[in-house]
Order: sequence, then C-alpha cells, then structure tokens
Amino acid sequence: MAARKLAGSLARYREPNQLRSVSEVVLTFGAFASPWFAMWATLDLGYWVSLLLSVPAAGFLVRLFMIQHDCGHGSFFRRRAANDWVGRAIGTLTLTPYDVWRRSHAIHHASSGNLERRGIGDIDTLTVREYLARPQWRRLCYRLYRNPLVMFGLGPAYLFLLENRLPLGQMRGGLQPWLSSMATNAAIASGVAAMMWLVGVKPFLMVHLPITLLAASIGVWLFYVQHQFEDTFWAREDAWTVHEAALHGSSHYILPPALRWFTANIGVHHVHHLCSRIPYYRLPTVLRDHPELAEIGRLTLRDSFSCVSLVLWDEQRRRLISFRELQTARRS
Repeated sequence: MAARKLAGSLARYREPNQLRSVSEVVLTFGAFASPWFAMWATLDLGYWVSLLLSVPAAGFLVRLFMIQHDCGHGSFFRRRAANDWVGRAIGTLTLTPYDVWRRSHAIHHASSGNLERRGIGDIDTLTVREYLARPQWRRLCYRLYRNPLVMFGLGPAYLFLLENRLPLGQMRGGLQPWLSSMATNAAIASGVAAMMWLVGVKPFLMVHLPITLLAASIGVWLFYVQHQFEDTFWAREDAWTVHEAALHGSSHYILPPALRWFTANIGVHHVHHLCSRIPYYRLPTVLRDHPELAEIGRLTLRDSFSCVSLVLWDEQRRRLISFRELQTARRS
C-alpha cells in the first residue's frame, strides 16, 4: 500500500462537525464532573466507595485529554482560535500546558520512527548497539526508566504533576512555552484554590489526586502501546519517510467498545498519524471505508501487555526485543 497516496485519500475525512464537537466537549465535561462530585458526596460512606468512582472519573479525564489532543492538531473545530482556547481550558484539568504540549507533539508526529530524531514527545528507546555501548551504570538507569513501576506509575505522576509545570525541555522556543506553562499553572492554582474552598482541602485531595494519578497512568499506557509494539517502525534518516512511519510505526489498538469511547478512538493510531487532522469521531468511518487498514499494526488488548517487556530496537531484525532476548542472543 502506498502510504503517501493513502494519506492523501484520507483528506476528505478532515472536516469537523461543529455541533458534534461542541456536544462532545459538553458531554465529556459533564460526565467527568458527575463522578467527581459523587466521590466527594460519598466520602462519609467509606473511602473505598469513592475510589471505585475514581475509575470512570479518570476515564472521562482521559477523554478530555483526547479532545485537547485533537484541538492541538487543529482538527476539532474549524477555527484555530476555537481549537486553541478549548485546548487551553482543558489543559487546566489535564495539568498539561496546551501550547507547550502542542509543539512537542507536533515534533513527535514529524519525527516518529526516525532513529536520528528521537528525544522529543516520545518514549526514550535505545537500539541494541546503543545500549551495549553504555557503561553499566547508564544501562541500569535505562532499565529503571523502562521498569513498569516507573514507566506507568512514578513516571506519569512526575510528568503531569511536576515536569509539565516548567518547560525546561523547550528552552529554544522563546517566551511562548514559558507563558503557556505559567498561565496554565496560574489557572490550575486558581481552580484548585476554588475547589478547596468549596469542598475542603482534604476532601479535594482525596477525590482529585487518585483521579489524576490514574488518568495519567492510563494516558502514558495508551501512548506507550501505540508505538512500542514488536513490529513497529524505526529507521535511519535515509530509509525513513513520515508516511511509512505513520502507517507502520503506529498500532491499531483493538479495544472493547466502552474503552474505545473513553479513549476517543485513539487506538486507531495509524490512521491518526497518517492524517492527524481527522477528528476522532470520524476515525471509525475511515476504517469502515478502508477495511484494509484494519489489519495493519493490529494489537489486541491481550497482546498489548506483552509490549511492556519490549525495550530495545534491534536494527538487524527490525523489531523491538526484550532484555531477556538480548541476553539469550549474546550467550548463543
């Protein structure tokens, strides 16, 4: 399949439906607020009851992030101003400075799968050769970074609670990243102060912190499995094209209907990378009209759990491998 030609044919799906987009924002925000206040109202019944409600609340927060994500691509509304201001507003809930994230995510789309352009907006991935060339202490650092407890637990908490507060990785972006981050931080501080005044400091933390941490871990998990699967695509500059990397370096993550709704069809990631201006609610239509796309990069929910151990890119075999596979290969 000619990836570039296919990308061109998807342009007709890019037009957003204004009413649908507005409805998605209102519905998702309302759906997020309902379990949030239900958690607060049931704190006296026992904290475990409230924690159960944090699961759907986190799912709705993830969905809000996906709307912010589409706004960052300019795909959710026709006007850029509408995309930007809705994205910025949602960023105060997702703890993500919209303009900073939009820039780094655009770099991710423009460089995904390119071994010469790693490091911005992606999961750090070493080749086998790079890993073996490292001293022991740096190998240990990479192993710790790739440990599931760090990758999906401590890492997401650090990313959303701390790293997003200062755009230290975008010093070359001038004042804009700092203005975006500081404005988002100010809005977050104002919102937190207002909610603490409304419901109390301790109840707010008991409700909002587990929702935020769970949503952060879900978000990182989704981003991970969308690119870190066995037959993903990585190549050196001379063998890399953006369309091939989009089609073959992004998974088609098959999720149950309810999870597809919560994650706003982000599992159709190969199509999203081929044409990022398609609103998420049009992605199922693309698969319906182009059934050949359904089998490319196919990754089931069960398959995705095995992706956790895939940590090194083997340039000879052109696939991701685990530390155990590397050790076995070196012994043989």
